[in-house]
Amino acid sequence: MERGKQLYAWGAAVLIFVVLMVVTPAIPQSEEYHNFADQRELFLGIPNTLNVISNIPFLFVGVVGLTLCFYRNYFRLRLQGEIWGWSIFFLGVTAVAFGSSYYHLEPNDARLVWDRLPMTVAFTSIMAIFIIERVDEKTGTTSIAPLVIAGILTILFFDDLRPYALIQFLPCIIIPLMAILIPPMYTHSSYWLWAAGFYLLAKVEEAEDKQIYKWTNHIVSGHTLKHLFAAMVPVFLTLMLAKRDIEPERRSLLQKWKIYWIRIKESGLKAERLECEYSAVSTTV
Repeated sequence: MERGKQLYAWGAAVLIFVVLMVVTPAIPQSEEYHNFADQRELFLGIPNTLNVISNIPFLFVGVVGLTLCFYRNYFRLRLQGEIWGWSIFFLGVTAVAFGSSYYHLEPNDARLVWDRLPMTVAFTSIMAIFIIERVDEKTGTTSIAPLVIAGILTILFFDDLRPYALIQFLPCIIIPLMAILIPPMYTHSSYWLWAAGFYLLAKVEEAEDKQIYKWTNHIVSGHTLKHLFAAMVPVFLTLMLAKRDIEPERRSLLQKWKIYWIRIKESGLKAERLECEYSAVSTTV
């Protein structure tokens, strides 16, 4: 991407952000947010036990992913931007285990910063990675630092959740659309959609925290399940990195789905034609 187009793109993004901040009302952080359904102390004297220990999967997958980024180039990362982007992502995932656990030991506004900070680093690095793979290598690489810094700055707007909400939910919309519409550099592109699907389910479970706790007869809360489902996002992305290879035919998922649908229709027509021929032979005999 030409430098002039990059500047226009960043300028447009900043302008859209400013307009949204002007025309939309502020969203304050509610104290009720800290009132989770499951506040049991089950063992080892750990308050809010399940909401704390359900962060352990982030630690495992984060450490494994970060290690494989460098161990004998297991993920076969070819570009410097990819190495930086995925390393920052898995660092963010690993930090989620510590930040979220720290917050859930004693949920309050001060600790919430450490819960959201590593998640923001993971969100923003993923956006940069996707730009590298789907738009332009140089643009994506140079966007890693600005996007991560912008994400960290949104945490400073602690009395207004709009910037954080934008950083959190924008990738959930843009990444699936780009995965479907833009031809990929690598195979196994559908894993991005699996990751997005699990994250969407995690947000639903977070919103229905108390209701799920009631439905499960106080066995597990929605927020605990949210942690487990959200941890499936880096799991699927790690599997994708381990399995993928260079895409020989750079076709978008939408193009592949169209081809697959055409083949299904053609197979159906052939089956109908054979059935008609068989019926005709049967009647003549």
